[in-house]
Amino acid sequence: MFEFGRLSTGVTKSAAIAVAFAVGAGAASGQETASSLGDAIANGEVGMVFRYRIETVDQAGFAEDALASVLKSRINFRPQDIGNLGFFFEVDNVSYLGEENFNSTRNGMTQYPLVADPDGTHINQAYVDFKNDSGYVRLGRQRINLDEQRFIGGVAWRQNEQAMDALTVVSNPLDNLDLHYSYVHGVSRIFGPDNGVPTDYYDSSSHLLNAGVNLATGGRLVFYHYALDLENGAAVSNQTTGVRFSQTINRGDLNFPVNVEFARQGDYGDNPIAYDANFTLLEAGVDTGDLRVMLGRQEFGGDQTAAQKMFRTPLATLHRYQGWTDRFLTTPPQGVENTYLALTTRGFAITWHDFNSEATSAHYGSEWDVSWQYNFNDNYNLLLKYATYNPDSWAADVDKLWIQFTASF
Repeated sequence: MFEFGRLSTGVTKSAAIAVAFAVGAGAASGQETASSLGDAIANGEVGMVFRYRIETVDQAGFAEDALASVLKSRINFRPQDIGNLGFFFEVDNVSYLGEENFNSTRNGMTQYPLVADPDGTHINQAYVDFKNDSGYVRLGRQRINLDEQRFIGGVAWRQNEQAMDALTVVSNPLDNLDLHYSYVHGVSRIFGPDNGVPTDYYDSSSHLLNAGVNLATGGRLVFYHYALDLENGAAVSNQTTGVRFSQTINRGDLNFPVNVEFARQGDYGDNPIAYDANFTLLEAGVDTGDLRVMLGRQEFGGDQTAAQKMFRTPLATLHRYQGWTDRFLTTPPQGVENTYLALTTRGFAITWHDFNSEATSAHYGSEWDVSWQYNFNDNYNLLLKYATYNPDSWAADVDKLWIQFTASF
């Protein structure tokens, strides 16, 4: 099935206004542009990515293990700019090679564990840019990754990427200041392109504000406010306000990265549950150039007795942070504390996680994540990845293995 999504007439009208404004402006200084649409297409760039992955899941409670053999094929095209106007178009196809011995959320194979990669063809990105020397305005379906993607991200790990139908303004009014604002009309989720449960698309009236300041000391300070009004996801609608500080301290051949973050979240839009919850992050480590070691602790708040009063992250790239077995894609009602130690060197990475309740003394479980990747050259990459979760009081015992080969052109 081929699907474009649900871009509204309101967004289309905004696109027309942006295009009309851009046509009347000159090109940004120093930028080589096409003189006609024909030249823009003739001088455009085509990109292709093929990502083949074998994923296995051995999960307690299922008599059968999941085995998914999935190929993502991506083609995109960027015409040469016309004056201040830029364009981008990207189509993804997800196909299965072999038997469907897994639950994709759409194929009805619920006797197997979940591998959330539904098949189909859809437009992943399609947008127009108006650019000048200090930033750009972008309108259409686009990938939005903010900061570390803990709250807003593209979920690029899954074969179907998360993209947003949005109007985005990015500006760098000062050398040390960058500003981002997005009005998000809809979210094309990883469960598409077909309709089903979970939903493939969030109808949205959301606002994303992010301001980053590069400090004279070499550190970076980020302030953000994300107001997520998801019309068909009222239970996860929320508004989050936070601040993040990052600094790398140099001492000879050693670097010491430090990250500190705090956010406060509450209900928003039509969420029927009134709540407040906190997020905190403390992270520090050492980097020799060949070896990087990081020790961290992040907490998503919850409530000891009341249900549905936990910190929510419905638009985040969740796979990156709470363990690769995805036991904590949804924050438990009593919140979660994730203490972790990560080591990375020469393509090899290993992380240990210890999970506890934030609001009680319960120990949820622990997890080991291990990966190794090798770049044959700029075009070909091999990734081997394994994760195992050992539960104490939360979720089921699970082991996952991935073998992935990517070719990019």
